[in-house]
Amino acid sequence: MFPVSSSSRFFLFSAPADMRKSFDGLSALVSGHMNADPQSGDVYLFINRNRDRLKMLIWERDGFWLFYKRLERGRFQLPAPGTLELSYQTLVMILDGIDFTRIRRKKRYKRQNIIDLNS
Repeated sequence: MFPVSSSSRFFLFSAPADMRKSFDGLSALVSGHMNADPQSGDVYLFINRNRDRLKMLIWERDGFWLFYKRLERGRFQLPAPGTLELSYQTLVMILDGIDFTRIRRKKRYKRQNIIDLNS
């Protein structure tokens, strides 16, 4: 079973990560710097200083998954600085190379909460 789905929670490690780190080193970053539990089932993303390599660390029932992607050309585009939690859609855009600076979300209808004055 592939452990990543749209119902997963995704967290980006905000500082550039050393891509020589593996399961234990990345788990230590999650617990020590992000104050999170690496065995929670959440997905943790790490990107190097050049932004051409990305690792995803995921716990599934009995062990860790580690996914590693190296770009042959280009860089991963990241959302606004300081963004720690990402949506599934944002993760897909990062992996697909979509430039966040050129994207604008269109206004959509949003229902306002109606307050019942009679109660």
